Amino acid sequence: MTHTPPESSKILDIYLLIAQYPMLASDIRRRMRAELFRRGIITHQRFEAEVNEKAVLSQEREGLIGDQKEDAEQWELRWSRVRRTLTDFYFAYNLPIEILYHILDDLLMHQADGRSVQPDHSLPFNPELAPLEMVLRQAEKYEALPDEERDAVDHHLQELRVVLLKSMVSDQLAFIHIAKRWFTTTDFNMILERRIGTGKIGGKAAGLLLAYKILQNMAPEIFEKIVLPRSYFIGADVFYDFLAANKLEFLNQKYKTAEQIRLEYPKIQEQYTCARFPEEVAQQLREILRDVGKTPLIVRSSSLLEDNFGMSFAGKYVSVFCPNQGTLKENLRDLTLAIRRSYASVFGPDALMYRRRMGLLDYDERMAILLQEVQGHRHRQYYFPAVAGVAYSYSPIVWNTRLKREEGFMRLVMGLGTRAVDRMAGDYPRLVNLSHPQLRPEVMPKAIRYYSQHFVDALDLEQNTLTTVPVESILGPDYYPLRWLVSVDDGETVRPPLTLGLSIDPAQLILTFDGLLQRGTFVPLLKTVLTRLEQQYERPVDIEFAVSFTPGSSKPTLAFHLLQCRPQNQWSAEDRKTQSLPTDLPAQDKILLCTRMVPQGRVSQVEYIVYVDSEAYHQLDTPADYTEVARWIGHLNKSLEGRTFILVGPGRWGSSDAMQGVPVTYADIFNTRALVEVASNQRGFSSEPSYGTHFFQDLVEAQIYPLAVYPEEPRDHFNWDFIRQSKNQMSKFFSQQTKASRCIKVIHIPAERPGHHLEIIMDGQSGLGYLTRSKPTHLQ
Repeated sequence: MTHTPPESSKILDIYLLIAQYPMLASDIRRRMRAELFRRGIITHQRFEAEVNEKAVLSQEREGLIGDQKEDAEQWELRWSRVRRTLTDFYFAYNLPIEILYHILDDLLMHQADGRSVQPDHSLPFNPELAPLEMVLRQAEKYEALPDEERDAVDHHLQELRVVLLKSMVSDQLAFIHIAKRWFTTTDFNMILERRIGTGKIGGKAAGLLLAYKILQNMAPEIFEKIVLPRSYFIGADVFYDFLAANKLEFLNQKYKTAEQIRLEYPKIQEQYTCARFPEEVAQQLREILRDVGKTPLIVRSSSLLEDNFGMSFAGKYVSVFCPNQGTLKENLRDLTLAIRRSYASVFGPDALMYRRRMGLLDYDERMAILLQEVQGHRHRQYYFPAVAGVAYSYSPIVWNTRLKREEGFMRLVMGLGTRAVDRMAGDYPRLVNLSHPQLRPEVMPKAIRYYSQHFVDALDLEQNTLTTVPVESILGPDYYPLRWLVSVDDGETVRPPLTLGLSIDPAQLILTFDGLLQRGTFVPLLKTVLTRLEQQYERPVDIEFAVSFTPGSSKPTLAFHLLQCRPQNQWSAEDRKTQSLPTDLPAQDKILLCTRMVPQGRVSQVEYIVYVDSEAYHQLDTPADYTEVARWIGHLNKSLEGRTFILVGPGRWGSSDAMQGVPVTYADIFNTRALVEVASNQRGFSSEPSYGTHFFQDLVEAQIYPLAVYPEEPRDHFNWDFIRQSKNQMSKFFSQQTKASRCIKVIHIPAERPGHHLEIIMDGQSGLGYLTRSKPTHLQ
């Protein structure tokens, strides 16, 4: 890929560069002309004649003819100015700027009398105003100095790195504070070599590169096992080039109402699908496709605000897999469509409501793209990594008092990591606390099988598509990593596989990852990764990763593919203080009690409970009805803004399968303080809080607590009588009634129990919601 700036930009760069050395300007341009003459670009005679011609023409344009002509001194000034401009023009259009750097180096090393002089290591220009190439080249000079000389210019080098980071990577100050210690000119040159267009590479790419640099320097004992996917970048400025080329004008979409944004988004998606890229961008994408061959790719959003401190944008923008198995023309079509889909997601309801919630609507949110080779290997017709997952350096939940939050937590899946970060109906990743990796939330074999992964996301190379297949269709003795991933369910126990011969029945195999967790280097390696990153970030982090196995003489070689890193968002420090649950409460005051994977925190002064009735919800007729329930929840989310309320409903909030829970998105629920999921074996509604998913990130950033209640289990409790006997206040908010809206009951707690509100306390082991008397408010 070429990154030479347009000639007009080079003229400006040349002018700015020479302007930094006014005492050498004449000598620099004399050498520049000598290069032009020596290389035959223009003869000396022709050049001087053109200078005269253009000087005379400039006089005529100004009306300086006949008696109005200038005197000799004024003519000399005009002629010299034209000569300087023409020198810069011919040089910019015909020679690389590197030659100018060599000229400058030579002049700086020798004075006019020819004596060699020691270089001056002071910073001779303002980096904030200088051309990017000039800043990068000066940084390279400083980095090449001996250690004793480099110490004297370290403050200059830091300033140059900050300017390069702000220009090419990210302008977020919290990121720059860390990154300026680790990025070098080698990294900036790599970005330039692999970047299409101009502009920053965005938050996701920035976080990934920073994490890799930290591990390179701070974890040498494991670094040989760390793999950074082959990556390319589409600069954020290309996003605006794309909009201008296609006359797409939706930048003010963010200021519209939530309803307008939701209604108009399909039209935006359609227009983006039909748009085209500038040819120079398309040509560089062709070069990438030739470079990677048939290796599958993933187009990942990398907006300027993504993966930032305090705001992750997790799951708000679209990332798209490209199996890349067609002809070059077909692959380019699929690749550009994937990029257009990611661009369009900038205007999606979830993204814009998230920005509104976080106070970021006025920020210029351009979309950069991180284009990566998918990590994995081919097995039969499928392409996928053996293991993928998401890990946190601080565990948001524990399910046993022996577990240590500060040692970390992860979700593991086989195949593409989509099943680790998204909520999938009827499918479960392996949850692991890194202090005791073998201590599962489940104990009984039936529960272990139920709460396991039943489907694998993979790329079907023969069909050239992303697909989901049953685990049994992938597992078999011909899959090399099998013994590290599975256990055998013999009907009575779940045990390690003793042999995995051809006679093994895939239906008996369960994805437990016990071999990976119990043997080998994986768990110590992951703990080292999380610890070193947390130390440098000066706060907890979360990462996404994949794992591959290469056959070895006695045991496989493990490779850890780093895919993403960002600061881990947490509930407020005040809420995470140790909480004490009240005892001896009257039975009628207890509204809910949950004991499965409870966070630490408190929700106070709850005025409303918005309840979705499982019986009525289960009897809805069509998928549109379920979607309408989610939209009604969204309307209530807006109507109750400024009030403290919680949502209570069947199964999994935000489920991709509406039969397993209300299919809300972030835009529907961001004002609530808790999402309570009510499990029911009778109705087939299971529930598992979404710890570690993108949905979970949404909840944490919005300070929303996820809770799961299992009323049919003896330790849990849900006060059905209070819910059923309370009056439905829905009509006070909306007069319209539909079958979908009748599933929803809005309970105003002070109306049911005057002078009371709901309080929810979570101590990390149990969560208790109870009615308590409100303190009187005294007007001053």
